[in-house]
This record gives sequence, C-alpha cells and structure tokens, in this order.
Amino acid sequence: MTPGLRKLGLLAHITFSVGWIGAVAGFLALAITGLTSQNVEMVRAAYLAMELTARFVILPLAFASLLSGIIQSLSTPWGLFRHYWVVAKLLLAVFATVVLLKKLPLIGYAAHRAAETPLPSAALRATGFPLLIHAAGGILVLLVITTLSVYKPWGLTLYGRHKQQERRYQLEISAIENSTCCRRKAISDPENGPAGDSLPRGLNVYLAAGIGLFIVAIHISIHLTNHGFLHGH
Repeated sequence: MTPGLRKLGLLAHITFSVGWIGAVAGFLALAITGLTSQNVEMVRAAYLAMELTARFVILPLAFASLLSGIIQSLSTPWGLFRHYWVVAKLLLAVFATVVLLKKLPLIGYAAHRAAETPLPSAALRATGFPLLIHAAGGILVLLVITTLSVYKPWGLTLYGRHKQQERRYQLEISAIENSTCCRRKAISDPENGPAGDSLPRGLNVYLAAGIGLFIVAIHISIHLTNHGFLHGH
C-alpha cells in the first residue's frame, strides 16, 4: 500500500473514531436529559433520539472505526498482533461494540415505552439509569483507546519480537545477495515499475470493506430494531 493511501486510511480511522466518541457523548447527554428533565415531551424526545442515535450513528461508526483500524494495522509495520497497545485497542474496541449490540434491544424498549401515552416515567427511569451508566463507561473505554493510540505503551509482543527477528534476518540475506550479485538492481527496476497498480488495488480493498461494513451495520440495526419492537415488552 502506498504512503498516500496509508494516510487516507489513517484519516478515515481517526474520523470514524472521533465520530464514535462524539456520538456516545451525545447519547450520554440524551440519557441525562431523559432522567433529569421534568418536561414530558423532552423526556419522550430524548429516548426516541437515543434509539436513532444508537442504531444509525453509533453502531455504524463503531463498525467503521473497528474495521478501518484493522485495515490500518495490517497495512502498516505496526501490525495487528505485534504490539501490546494495538492488541489492547483491538480488544477494547471489540468489547465496546459487543456491549453496544447487547444493549440495543434495551434502548429500543426504552424508546418504545417513551412513545406510549401516558408516559411511564417509573419504567423509563429504571431503564434509563443503566443506559446512562453504560454510556459513561463507553466514553471511558473510548478515551482509554485514544490514550493508547497516543502513548503506544508496553512494546512488542512475543509474536512481534519473532517477526522483527525474521525481518532482520531477511534484510541481512538481501544485503548479502545484493553485494554478491549486482545485476539484481537492474532486474529489480521492471519489477518495481508497475507500482501504480497498488493504488487501485488498495482502493478496491477500502471500497469493498466500506460497502460491506455499512451493509452489515444497517442490516444489524434493522434486525435489532424489529426485535426490540416485537419483544420490547
């Protein structure tokens, strides 16, 4: 993958990740409003907005951030399992996404109850408090992920050390071969000539991954929405 395409992937990953944090922060604000507001219509609107935000904003951004992070790791020297901070980020992102998927039916149930007349305030408070706690915990997890991205602690994993040793060995072998056979430099130019092919190939990977991501996210959202309304009671 070319440096330009790597930067594009990094930009996409940062955008999705920041959007994920912002969407969860908005969800937290709605959860606080639903629990503290004395205005019935405000409470109703807050819970209905929470469901839309969770299913059609937070969920797609979570999948997009997770997938773009995996692609970014695999296309750079950082790797996916070579550094402890990358592994920790992956596990935390998967954990946050799984918790979100498990809480979607509860969010749908709260929105369904909020749409009822009269407003069942007691039931909404009992449901809204756990959602507030999970939203606050979600922001905390995402901030930990962001901190790991900045500080990159803990160094290489055992797998990463093994791959590093392999890389050094390959470089030593290549240096020996280049010093004993000068003709390889002239032969290597035609091999490196069609480097422009990597750009369309890389773009195809990102386009296919992005299309697949949003199709899966929308499918899961619609399925869980129907499940929440059918089995919300």
